[in-house]
Amino acid sequence: MPGKLPDLDLDYLQRVLLEMLAIPSPTGFTDTIVRYVAERLEEIGIPFELTRRGTIRGTLKGRRYSPDRAVSAHLDTIGAIVREVHANGRIALAPVGCWSSRFAEGSRVSVFTDHGVLRGSVLPLMASGHAFNTQVDQLPISWDHIELRLDAMTASRDETLALGVEVGDFIAFDPLPEFTDSGHISARHLDDKAGVAALLAALKAVVDSGREPPIDCHPLFTITEETGSGAAAALHWDVSEFVGIDIAPVAPGQQSCEQTATVALQDSGGPYDYHLSRHLLKQAEKHGIPVRRDLFRYYHSDAQSAVAAGHDIRTALLAFGCDATHGYERTHIDGLAALARLICAYLLSPPVFASDAKPEKASLERFSHQLEHDAQMESETRVPTVDSLVGTREPE
Repeated sequence: MPGKLPDLDLDYLQRVLLEMLAIPSPTGFTDTIVRYVAERLEEIGIPFELTRRGTIRGTLKGRRYSPDRAVSAHLDTIGAIVREVHANGRIALAPVGCWSSRFAEGSRVSVFTDHGVLRGSVLPLMASGHAFNTQVDQLPISWDHIELRLDAMTASRDETLALGVEVGDFIAFDPLPEFTDSGHISARHLDDKAGVAALLAALKAVVDSGREPPIDCHPLFTITEETGSGAAAALHWDVSEFVGIDIAPVAPGQQSCEQTATVALQDSGGPYDYHLSRHLLKQAEKHGIPVRRDLFRYYHSDAQSAVAAGHDIRTALLAFGCDATHGYERTHIDGLAALARLICAYLLSPPVFASDAKPEKASLERFSHQLEHDAQMESETRVPTVDSLVGTREPE
């Protein structure tokens, strides 16, 4: 059936998610996960190229090459980096990405030195209730009040340095994934590895179905979203539509849900494109895909970074609902399935505006309408006529 979406392989989605969670990839330390995702694209049959630093730019061929579209998910995660080695041999941390030290406390981590991998635990400076009693609860929450205890024979700065630890070494936090019978998926770093898994599953479904999208689509996998640059330098085609795929916070004051997809209409960078966002909502309605509308107050995405870099493109944001973002995150397989199906629907949908292929030749006749002019100008509030304000004055 032409109108029916391709079947999703949810076992594939969960398998690649679990395999990606096992690969440490804090921003700046992403080579291994880039190789992993590139191998998955080769298996699916989608050609790609790599930028100098490792952003993956693929091409899913369509019946037309212009105007083409891009969809983006990011491979990098939050993490930490060695800031200093204390006199007692323990390590001070600086965050990679924007997140609270509250979620770092108690974590098991890997430190990647130039010579190997060391294991350890992140602890508050006062870590023993038997030694410090209630002072433990009075310790401020900040990166200045936690430290990394290595699982190594060290009690001094010199001994830690002798292990090969240096300022600037990357620190990855264990993901601790758990897939439950209820369908919930809990782990660190679902942002954005769950989004990547949904995108890969959608691409696989479209290719396996043998259906040709109406226009070329470029799946992007970026490596610096958590630190702000993301897709800023990733585009070099005639892209007119760009949909970011990321996480949607489930929290009081938000509308997102773990069991649905989300179309975000605004984030810290401002509103997303009116027409592209509503195109996604219409695709969800057409195919019976559960979706929520939301806006995010403290949030940036790959799509926003592309606009900030100066690209003249329409942008939108698709997301999966997730509780406790940038902490011990939790989503649901139903939400990831909804997101993957909505990505499929988008890939197989026509361009929002075919005229975007040649924006320099656009005219007012072909320019978009958010509301019909008469309806937009109709208002209960009346303004004085121009003549009544400006009037004709007699010469003095």
